[in-house]
Amino acid sequence: MNRTEFIIATAVILFVAFMLGWFASWLVNRFTRVTKAEVGELDKMAQALHEAEETRDQAITYLQQREAEITNQLSQTEAELRAAMDGLREARQEAEELRGYIERQNAG
Repeated sequence: MNRTEFIIATAVILFVAFMLGWFASWLVNRFTRVTKAEVGELDKMAQALHEAEETRDQAITYLQQREAEITNQLSQTEAELRAAMDGLREARQEAEELRGYIERQNAG
């Protein structure tokens, strides 16, 4: 094989390799192509996900507000309970003092 035949054979082999690569690329592109229906479906899914995230954020905000309200109510109720217990304690002490006074009056 002389030099010219070698160059031609190499050129043919390279051209065939190029054509096989191009054909393989075309096949891969053809089978992995995204259709308009799939893009539309992806858009719908993205919109649904966005709406779900907004709903979740609203629910979290509502729950935080509700938790703050309930915590406030609990604090108020505990304060009222403490006041009632103090009043009851003072009433019991006053009742004991009155009993002692009455017993002293009856004894004396």
